Amino acid sequence: MIISYYYIAYFFFLCFSYLWKGGKMAFSYSRVLALAIFLLFSYYINGCNSVQVSYDGRAITIDGLRKLLISGAIHYPRSTAEMWPSLIQKAKEGGLNTVETYVFWNAHEPKPREYDFSGNHDLVKFIKTIQDAGLYAILRIGPYVCAEWNFGGFPVWLYNRPNMTFRTNNENFMNEMKIFTTLIVDMMKEENLFASQGGPIILAQIENEYGNVMAKFGEAGKQYINWCANFAMSLNIGVPWIMCQQWNTPSSMIETCNGHYCDQWNPPRKDVPKIWTENWTGWFANWGDKDPHRPAEDLAFAVARFYQLRGTLQNYYMYHGGTNFGRTTGGPYIITSYDYDAPLDEYGLESEPKWGHLKELHAILTSAEEVLTYGDYVDAQYYNSNLYQSTVFSYKGKRVCFFANADSQKDISLTFEGRNYTIPPWSCSIYLDDCVTQVYNTAHVKSQTSLKVKKPIPLENDESAWQWKYEKHEHLPKRIYNGYTQDKQIFDQKVISNDTSDYVWYMTSVELNKSSPIWGKSVNVKVTSTGNILHNWLDLTFEAKIRPGKNVIAILSGLVGLQNYGEFFERGWNGVAGPVKLIAPNNAELDLSNNKWTYKVGLDGMEKYRMFDDNLRHKWNKGRPVNREFVWYKRKFPTPAGDDPLVLDLAGMGKGTAWVNGNNIGRYWPSFFAENKGCDGCDYRGNYNHQKCFTECGKSTQRWYHVPRSFLKRQGENSLVLFEEIGGNPTGISIQTVSIGTICAHVKEGETLQLSCRGKNISGINFASFGFPKGSCGSFKRGNYDAGNSLDVVKSICLGKETCSIEATDETFGAEDPFPASVIRNLAVEAVC
Repeated sequence: MIISYYYIAYFFFLCFSYLWKGGKMAFSYSRVLALAIFLLFSYYINGCNSVQVSYDGRAITIDGLRKLLISGAIHYPRSTAEMWPSLIQKAKEGGLNTVETYVFWNAHEPKPREYDFSGNHDLVKFIKTIQDAGLYAILRIGPYVCAEWNFGGFPVWLYNRPNMTFRTNNENFMNEMKIFTTLIVDMMKEENLFASQGGPIILAQIENEYGNVMAKFGEAGKQYINWCANFAMSLNIGVPWIMCQQWNTPSSMIETCNGHYCDQWNPPRKDVPKIWTENWTGWFANWGDKDPHRPAEDLAFAVARFYQLRGTLQNYYMYHGGTNFGRTTGGPYIITSYDYDAPLDEYGLESEPKWGHLKELHAILTSAEEVLTYGDYVDAQYYNSNLYQSTVFSYKGKRVCFFANADSQKDISLTFEGRNYTIPPWSCSIYLDDCVTQVYNTAHVKSQTSLKVKKPIPLENDESAWQWKYEKHEHLPKRIYNGYTQDKQIFDQKVISNDTSDYVWYMTSVELNKSSPIWGKSVNVKVTSTGNILHNWLDLTFEAKIRPGKNVIAILSGLVGLQNYGEFFERGWNGVAGPVKLIAPNNAELDLSNNKWTYKVGLDGMEKYRMFDDNLRHKWNKGRPVNREFVWYKRKFPTPAGDDPLVLDLAGMGKGTAWVNGNNIGRYWPSFFAENKGCDGCDYRGNYNHQKCFTECGKSTQRWYHVPRSFLKRQGENSLVLFEEIGGNPTGISIQTVSIGTICAHVKEGETLQLSCRGKNISGINFASFGFPKGSCGSFKRGNYDAGNSLDVVKSICLGKETCSIEATDETFGAEDPFPASVIRNLAVEAVC
């Protein structure tokens, strides 16, 4: 609304100045007066919409009122602008009141002073989408982000600047950081996006997790972090600044916690609130890894405990993980999917039961905001070596009671105000007002479980559907072209490519005669390298004898993401490092490290000819060569009906990159399989770490690749282009839709079972039992008792509806209860969307 008010004010300004001068628009004091009126009016409108954000020892305050904030991370470049409204709306429906994001420097400034804020890099549009949903925003500018993002978010050209050291008291680095950070802040200010201007941004972050590495920088690290704080405050954004995992935080900053658990952490100062900037909802995966998961019960336990112990702001990292499109993965070796086992999956669908279980918790916490932020609290009472804990908040006659059991094996029984309570292991129970009726237990999941189904779209996928073309690298060993970079040393790949390509050619030549120690011998090429992938070519076979005269050697180094974490991580060598030697069977060797080396960035088909670009004319061959290196493949496919997300099933391919209609959907490597052990189930009880709960043992680390709907054409055919690096068979590729297929829920007698197909109708009931059902979603079985009409009753209530609610009672099922009151039955239902 602010911008529209500006236009109204400016309209009156023009009219007023025009009338004052009798229809003449010449400059005059009257126009100056009119301009002053316009500015005053604009200031008034802006002031009416602005809010004051501050903090005290309990909470962030907005216009003087303490707020209980529940936030979730959604990274704008890991989705598309078309997905943002849905993602943010689902976050709101899930009970969040705040959305957090990093700002990605290398995405916005790929070349010095050449900026990109278009498409899924449109940061302003993303923040305004949050504002349109009525949510707050947390802007973590950094500009170091880590985030498993390429080079930690730093542009590689920054590394190639002279006398450069990242994240320390280095004048060149701090100057560049200042330029970019100021750019982002000014952009937010120009659009009135800080809360002090009426916008949604209530907190900003400078730097990121620097406390983990600061000691390695010595005194210069301390000087740098103080400079960061002073610089941030000089920007006058009107909202507080935070620093996460920053020990000895400067007094102008709020120190915050990151981790799987932050309930036991407390800020070192009494005048700042307890803030959890990263609650890790799962974990990322590397190529060759199994699929990591964090159980919903454990995540909810961590959240409830945090608010029990006087936390008032926590942020899920991630709430929606998304996709590492293009070459944005870091690591190295981090996969293209950044699903992170988040409450919203990579495609933007609710991951149930995690999304729903947390939604219930958020609703209870939000309803108790005033009590939790203003209430007096009884310091936690500890039992049995601090494993059991009770905390009571009270305010204006209302109460919130938390009873927590951190024992991973045993129930606990405790007495509170003369009543007995039993708390399951590794759980937290919440009671409101009278502290008698339990409203939530973190280990008792009542929300539905959703099983996703993939459906292939009809395709002709025989040999005739594909076109192909070899990547023209064969000429490289024949001779070394003039005009390429040349030097008598081996360079780091980052220096040569400036991160414009995954690939760099290292080429040299050797002139041999009879005096050479390897004359007439079969040789091996020994290359010392920190490149993720190496391909070697000689102008002779490895087993052939070195021929007299000039021999040319070409080595292609390929990267799978740059390092993103650690002290001095930018100094890590990438590519061929040397020495490079020719070694004969008699151990005679020739060191080529000090030869004259020639460098060529990229592949011709990728960087020069842009084979993935449909707007350019390319000559393709029909049919396909299978299991050949360095081949381009292309085919057409129709846009599937509906709005379900799309994925590529790339089983059978080796390693490479994929494009749809010229949009780079990321690196693929489905031939990299995880080890076939370690997926023996998961017990949510006990401290979680990312090595604890796995699925997909013995399978491809990533077989499915997200294709956003906005990448497709509304009408006509779409173009799929693959660059295959190590060999694969494209005829096994399929394009599939992803949707919620089966939904299940399981509740205790007296509770309400709720099911929702979220935009679709329930089309079938596969299972229903009110009694003692066994098993889990997809494998329910009836127990030794079942109300005989369970299936019919559930069908009558749910079939044909998008959502339905079923009371698990005798009244609902008309059952005569043959059991004593102490025997609690259950209701389990499995439905089809």
